[in-house]
Amino acid sequence: MFDLTSEQLLLVALLVPFAGAALIPLFHRVPNVREAVTLVAAAVLFLSVIGLLQPVLNGDRPEALNLWIAPGLVLAFKVEPLGLLFALVASGLWIVTSIYSIGYMRANDEPRQTSYYVCFAVALGCAVAIAFAKNLFTLFLFYEALTLSTYPLVAHKGDANAIRGGRIYLLMLLGTSLLFLLPAIVITIVLAGTGDFVPGGILAGKASGLVLGVLLGLYAFGIGKAALMPLHFWLPAAMVAPTPVSALLHAVAVVKAGVFSILKVVVYVFGPGTLLGSGQSQWLVYVAGATIVVASLVALRQDNLKKLLAYSTVSQLSYVILAIAVLMPISIRGAAMHIAAHAVSKITLFFAAGSIYTAAHKTEISQMRGIGRRMPWTMGAFTIGALSMIGLPSTAGFLGKWFMLSGAFQGGQWVVVVVIVLSTVLNAAYFLPIVFNAFASEPEAGDRAAHAHGEAPWPMVAALTLTAAGTIALFWFPGIALDLSSSMIADKP
Repeated sequence: MFDLTSEQLLLVALLVPFAGAALIPLFHRVPNVREAVTLVAAAVLFLSVIGLLQPVLNGDRPEALNLWIAPGLVLAFKVEPLGLLFALVASGLWIVTSIYSIGYMRANDEPRQTSYYVCFAVALGCAVAIAFAKNLFTLFLFYEALTLSTYPLVAHKGDANAIRGGRIYLLMLLGTSLLFLLPAIVITIVLAGTGDFVPGGILAGKASGLVLGVLLGLYAFGIGKAALMPLHFWLPAAMVAPTPVSALLHAVAVVKAGVFSILKVVVYVFGPGTLLGSGQSQWLVYVAGATIVVASLVALRQDNLKKLLAYSTVSQLSYVILAIAVLMPISIRGAAMHIAAHAVSKITLFFAAGSIYTAAHKTEISQMRGIGRRMPWTMGAFTIGALSMIGLPSTAGFLGKWFMLSGAFQGGQWVVVVVIVLSTVLNAAYFLPIVFNAFASEPEAGDRAAHAHGEAPWPMVAALTLTAAGTIALFWFPGIALDLSSSMIADKP
């Protein structure tokens, strides 16, 4: 991009979202310009991240800042393959979410739209900083900033439910990180003498197996954005937020920052080989497996579409953690692949839910009989996202599950095989009836909205069409994600 060096591109990627957040309020009286600033910032961020792709695949690992804060605490950024994959997902989806937001926020006459776009830009800036964090201190700093910047978005509506949901969100995520994550980081730095992310890990030979097991537990539950049960309930509570915010929480930044952080810690702090040799990670297989199954069973009972999608997210996030816990190279690649696959698939589902709310004012699944006849584009996209969540071939969700199953077979983890098969059946049980009733069932008698024709505003339909197409494209053209996940595994100190 404009013949910039890799280091300069990294700085652009880190600064652009925050620059956008500073400029947006200047145009709060001119919505078209305000939203143009958002789109330009998102596009520049994506182009700068894309510009880093080839250098990183060629083995370059650009760095920036290395700002000394205190002894042992350095604010520093470095691009490695896993972080670049997360940054590509977040920056690419910021563009389509911004397009969607224009239609949603205007059509629903949402209040405080300028502050919404500002907080969204700051959240994306924090997500990119997490992706490119060189050490645990930098990751922790922006992990907390991401929580704080998204709280106003969760509480955006300002009513009692929104305030309550925002309070749960804030207290839960800050509480877990301060009680568990911060001590884990301090112990790691004391044991290893550094907090830098290094391929192969920094804890090999520095701690006993028991200490490694305890540290893994502190990280797994301290990174509350990963929503492992029983520390998951902030996620359904946050569904009081506007739908584009739900998309941000579930697909673009927040929960992805959670599972990404756990994967980064396992690969670059513990080292998969060190954890596997310690024999202290098997408990995580059972916790993640239980979360997958229990969350799927809870989703089966939901009538509210956004709550069903929330519990589906809890389940799908634990697929990533389950794949990490298997500790086979191919399953770790599957975890990285599933971060990308879940992002593009789940954002499609939330976009569809918001479109249904905007065009038909329906939030309950039981109200959506025949809705596919009125909104074929929306429900067609929903169908693609649902099939990806189930994990059917020709959709992105199949790839991650395939790698996970391959790793489980290699590692002799038959519990993992059973969990994936069972959860796939459960996913089908709560998604397929929605699709069937939307297209094959007659609307309820007297339901004029279902009989009417009309999609949501075109920016919303365009955005969900793009993400649905991306869900299929990621299956047929997975090269970038595969190359980056392979480079992550092959990275040497």
